[in-house]
Amino acid sequence: MGVPGPFPGSAGRPDAPVLDREEVDRALARLGAEYEAIETSLLALQDHAGRRLLEGAELSGVSKERWAETERSLAVLWALFDAYTEVLTAARELRGRRRWPSAEELAELSALLRDGAVTVPAAAGDGPGTGEELRAGGRIGLEELVGRLNGLYARSLDVIVAADAVWSALPARIDLLAEELQRTRSLAHSVGVRPGEHPAGDDLERITEELTRLRARVIADPLAFWVSSGAGSAAPGGGRPDTARYDRAARALEDIRREVAAVLDVRQDAERRLMLLRDVLSRADRTLTEARQARGEVLAKIAASEVPAVSGPSTVLHEQLAAAAEYRRRAQWHRLSPLLDSLEERAEDELQRARESLTAVTAPLAVRAELRGRLDAYRARLARHGLAGDPLLMERYDVARRMLWSAPCDLRAAEQAVWRYQEAAAEAVVPEPRDGRGEP
Repeated sequence: MGVPGPFPGSAGRPDAPVLDREEVDRALARLGAEYEAIETSLLALQDHAGRRLLEGAELSGVSKERWAETERSLAVLWALFDAYTEVLTAARELRGRRRWPSAEELAELSALLRDGAVTVPAAAGDGPGTGEELRAGGRIGLEELVGRLNGLYARSLDVIVAADAVWSALPARIDLLAEELQRTRSLAHSVGVRPGEHPAGDDLERITEELTRLRARVIADPLAFWVSSGAGSAAPGGGRPDTARYDRAARALEDIRREVAAVLDVRQDAERRLMLLRDVLSRADRTLTEARQARGEVLAKIAASEVPAVSGPSTVLHEQLAAAAEYRRRAQWHRLSPLLDSLEERAEDELQRARESLTAVTAPLAVRAELRGRLDAYRARLARHGLAGDPLLMERYDVARRMLWSAPCDLRAAEQAVWRYQEAAAEAVVPEPRDGRGEP
């Protein structure tokens, strides 16, 4: 809806000159075009789907208040438009009497087309958005009348468009999400995810209740879910539906869907994972048994050595493994899923602990084996140089060998004996000269 331009002459001044024939024709043409635009807009507003929905809805909250005000604005709109129609019709009839209007007719036309020509109807007096100064029976000009029509129309359209946008966006999305929730609920129940038995089952109930409340609130109070544009746009319906509550429910449902999918994966792969867990714990138990046997061997063969104690198998893990097998037998997949995740990590830790324990208790045997290998390696080196029969070297070799091959073996003394033999061997081995000058 537009606003007509200023009329020729100085509107509202008592000494304004009378319009001539051409000025009257231009003013009537401009006002006629404006009238058609206003009429088209009002009829479109009357047929707007959002308006019909608002009329038939049981509203509450801010929507109820704003729609009541909008209904009053619409009544004022039509009353002012009817007054506009009467003045424009009268002016057209007067102008249509003859091709060349008389001076009296031009004076009358000028009065109709200037300010103060429209009498405010009783239905529009003191109406919403009409201004404090507008009273029933008062007079305003056509230009001011059009401005008021435009303002009332924009405010009314803004309410209707906003409500229609919310109703077009949210209820359908809520219904689709509710259908998805029902499918997820059925799938969750099939794997034991039920209210009171699993947190996700309780969450499904909460989301169901939230969607029910949200849909009822959106239907009754759509304007409570409208966020006006922050850009200061004057266009009707400038803004967007507020989907924050819907988005939270959708994200929560997606989290539950992922959790249910994980439980389904557990059901399909439970037996394989249980077998792997049994194997890992069995290897950990065998390793601990080997560590305990090795500790006894070390204590018998190695003297003056601190050998760490070896703990027994983890009874807690074996009890939890039995509980996991029972959950699988009873199809309690929602309980089996987190238990398997925990057991798999702890079983690997148990196997690693057993291996570390075996390494720790067999460390003295590894040191003895390394000393034996070093002793034999130096003896072989001396043999290549023809020094194996040297009395001092033979004596030190025999001392070190008796210590390393006796039980219990004193590792500290044996290491010193090997070092003394190694030192003597290094002194005995002299590099042969490459030329006759004694250079190496």
